[in-house]
Amino acid sequence: MQEHYNPSQIEPASQSKWENARIFSVSEDASKPKYYCLSMFPYPSGKLHMGHVRNYTIGDVLSRYKLLNGFNVLQPMGWDAFGMPAENAAIDRQVAPAKWTYENIAYMRNQLKSLGFAFDWERELATCSPEYYRWEQLLFTKLFEKGVIYRKNGTVNWDPVDQTVLANEQVIDGRGWRSGALIEKREIPMYYFKITDYAEQLLSDLDGLNWPEQVKTMQRNWIGKSRGVQVRFALDSGSKQGLEGDYAEYLQVYTTRPDTLLGATYVAVAAEHPLATAAAADKPELQAFIAECKSGSVAEADMATMEKKGVPTGRYVINPLNGDKLEVWIANYVLWGYGDGAVMAVPGHDERDFEFANKYKLPIKQVVESTLEQPAYNPNEWQDWYGDKENTRLINSGEFDGMDFQTAFDATSAKLQSLNAGAPKTQYRLRDWGISRQRYWGCPIPIIHCESCGDVPVPADQLPVVLPEDVVPDGSGSPLAKMPEFYETTCPHCGGPAKRETDTMDTFMESSWYQFRYMSPQFSDSMVAPEAAQYWQQADQYIGGIEHAILHLLYARFFTKLMNEEGIVPVKEPFASLLTQGMVLQATYYRETESGKKQWFNPAEVEVQTDDKGRPVAAVLKADGRPVVIGGVEKMSKSKNNGVDPQDLIDAYGADTARLFMMFASPPEQSLEWSDSGVEGAHRFLRRLWRTVFEYINRGGAVKAFSDRHDNLDKELKDLRHKLHATIAKVSDDYGRRLQFNTAIAAVMELLNQYDKTDTSSEQGRAVAQEVLEAVVRLLWPIVPHICEALWSELCSDTPLWQAAWPQADAAALVKSEIEIMVQVNGKLRDKVTVPADASKEAIEAAALASLGAQKFTEGKTPKKVIVVPGRLVNIVA
Repeated sequence: MQEHYNPSQIEPASQSKWENARIFSVSEDASKPKYYCLSMFPYPSGKLHMGHVRNYTIGDVLSRYKLLNGFNVLQPMGWDAFGMPAENAAIDRQVAPAKWTYENIAYMRNQLKSLGFAFDWERELATCSPEYYRWEQLLFTKLFEKGVIYRKNGTVNWDPVDQTVLANEQVIDGRGWRSGALIEKREIPMYYFKITDYAEQLLSDLDGLNWPEQVKTMQRNWIGKSRGVQVRFALDSGSKQGLEGDYAEYLQVYTTRPDTLLGATYVAVAAEHPLATAAAADKPELQAFIAECKSGSVAEADMATMEKKGVPTGRYVINPLNGDKLEVWIANYVLWGYGDGAVMAVPGHDERDFEFANKYKLPIKQVVESTLEQPAYNPNEWQDWYGDKENTRLINSGEFDGMDFQTAFDATSAKLQSLNAGAPKTQYRLRDWGISRQRYWGCPIPIIHCESCGDVPVPADQLPVVLPEDVVPDGSGSPLAKMPEFYETTCPHCGGPAKRETDTMDTFMESSWYQFRYMSPQFSDSMVAPEAAQYWQQADQYIGGIEHAILHLLYARFFTKLMNEEGIVPVKEPFASLLTQGMVLQATYYRETESGKKQWFNPAEVEVQTDDKGRPVAAVLKADGRPVVIGGVEKMSKSKNNGVDPQDLIDAYGADTARLFMMFASPPEQSLEWSDSGVEGAHRFLRRLWRTVFEYINRGGAVKAFSDRHDNLDKELKDLRHKLHATIAKVSDDYGRRLQFNTAIAAVMELLNQYDKTDTSSEQGRAVAQEVLEAVVRLLWPIVPHICEALWSELCSDTPLWQAAWPQADAAALVKSEIEIMVQVNGKLRDKVTVPADASKEAIEAAALASLGAQKFTEGKTPKKVIVVPGRLVNIVA
């Protein structure tokens, strides 16, 4: 055995050993319990970052732990390869996105392999591969024929220069993030999933998931179930011109507070509402405002923060409860496509309406008061008058005066129904999922447009519709729409000339079902091989950032329900258990330029001065010695230039050091603050571990581990074995139940501390030492597998580590024959005594009173009281 720890030699050797033995390549095996561990697959951006390292190390720890516990473990890896970043990078580099993507995949695959992750690389997939997305296209055609997917006009952010739809976050101050063009709201044909039909199922099934409550709450809020009333406000007789059908009879509004209907002082509609269009027909000022609204964001979140603007239409509706005329306003905070595109405004009790009413000098009426002591109502100062539904009552509401919330809700609802002016309704905030993207680098939508036959799904035998991979986009619209060789085709129904759809799918589509394709990635008859789906069922453990709590996780749940209905998978939920790991944080440093922008410097470029408590007080740039501003500790990111390249860490210290630091620095669900000293400390521990085994082997080689629990060991060795088996029990619980790897590492460190203090030079001592070191190596293998693999080959050369079982706590070793009792006098520790583990209370008391510390501090006086806490301490009250 070499004397010094050398990860650059050890790690490649261990990885070759695992690869040659194919220990992580699995198949269905009914003789073993299965464990499917899945971490969110990465986007192939070019390089791994520390968030990747942390995420995948967590999954690897769990997978290796389960492997040693006899499970058939599936831990796959692939690439979320479609999307705008690749297209933008390709535009900048003037290369095809496919070339850029596949080169990045190759580089990142090697990085992942260098970290020793126990992935089944034989199952690797990339979502940009036609062999992958053909199944997505097939499911799309089936769901389109069933009506689960439909096509209709949708309002989007349209960049007139780039000729593409932008996501809300790509619109900055009303302009396209790349082109700088003023964004337009435009209605274009879009494809939608009817996810709203599954809202109740998605909501109720959350209760059965072993997920963080925070994530489940976020999904519940996103689905947004509410109980309310659909109210119909009849149009005033002079307000119907230009309107047809129901729109000429009434304005429909959904409200969760019908009890406050008598506090409504105006109603507001979206710019796209038919009433707004009709009112603007001969009014240029309304037309101009509608155009302004259409150029704004379509994001609901933006509605909360934007300046509230509106114009009156000069049209009126009638309040069905009291006959009052309410003016109709067009308001920029009302979204068309959300509910009815109209709201009843109760400015006395809604902060948004209050702000709007004060701005435009509209009436404000109080109809709710608190039953508790509150300041007097002030119509000029906002107060949340019905935040507490349980302690309010109606006023200024005629027959409903004095009613509490629930009584008033039921009474007003009933009155509206009797007047044929409303009906109860359960509504969801969730909207149908629009999946069309007017971009190139995505899965083609398998629809053919025929003038005679309409929208026709591509037949199964013509799938996949392959995305051309040799295209170099120029950033102006979708390249597919400029390629007759792609879009010109014939109709599958009538055989006439037709046009292929040039929109591509939202990349959330690919990540919504990849967990099932991993089960049989080469299967060529359907999305998943039936026997594989039946065996693996669902991911037992899913790991990823909480930033995906809503969209990705919700869509994956929805997709699973669709696949279940199609008979493709036997489950209705994709992930049984979810762990959301915390972010990796690092200090930030910057200077402000003359233009006011911040120039960020990587921490490696900065020299930091600290006070006597180690807190940073000043920093200078190493290159010029001039000061830089110490920013906050933030998530590692390119924008703040505060990342650490994992490759640099691996090159300097080895993969095991990176893995150990990531798992020891904090619990997995909490944020981890980067620390160079912490990395160095992790490396020191691994050197110590190596030296400990080297010194043991150097003293005479490996021996047979202690196994005869009846041997007559001395107290020191018994205590060491007790510590060993207590550690095995704790670490097993930390890995298997608590998922707290930092405390598992700390427990092993404590065990090694006791090992170092114990004399193991005797024959029995060497047998106990062998038992301890064998266990330590297996306990740490999930976290630092390379060094443990090498050490195991020195300790147990006849059996590969992965074939060794997880160590089991010996119940007999956990039973101590003697215990140490603290002796206190008047609450202060004065001595310790050792007594038999089964000593009686009287014997413990006697031993404590006879101790030198007790004798000294009681000064021979008879104690007033002696308190014995069995197994822990004796307190003598003198």
